Amino acid sequence: MLTDKIIFVATLVLAAVYFYATSQIPSLEIGDPLGPKAFPRLLGIGLLITAGVLLFEILRARKAPPPPVDPAAEKEDPPHWPLLGSVVAWTAVYFAVFTTLGFIISTSLYLLGMTMWFHRGHWKMNVLTSVLFSAGSYYMFTQLLGVTLAQGVLPF
Repeated sequence: MLTDKIIFVATLVLAAVYFYATSQIPSLEIGDPLGPKAFPRLLGIGLLITAGVLLFEILRARKAPPPPVDPAAEKEDPPHWPLLGSVVAWTAVYFAVFTTLGFIISTSLYLLGMTMWFHRGHWKMNVLTSVLFSAGSYYMFTQLLGVTLAQGVLPF
């Protein structure tokens, strides 16, 4: 519980610093009517929404009774370094193939690998989430925000 509160406060501080840094971006009178501050502000709002969801989870957990602890069932957790190293290596592979395969394919494969590991046994949901998130974010960035992303082997 204490770690959740620390993460909540850190997220609020990060959002405040991020909004301050966003306000320091100079606005141009010509060009895009939204200006260069639009996307950073969306990310800041996302941070605040994330902090709000975490606060909701903290308050909800406070109302629920703690689960009973069975000392016989407790076992020592394995070290986290191999998992962390695997995630770093998988992310390096993602960066290496990003330009060659393009945003949609490389991001779909990256997310599929991550979701298959962390959300085992739900392959339909993992495939659906990976592909739809990649395609949706590609559309949002290229069509709505006008950002150029790696095309790769796909013709669009």
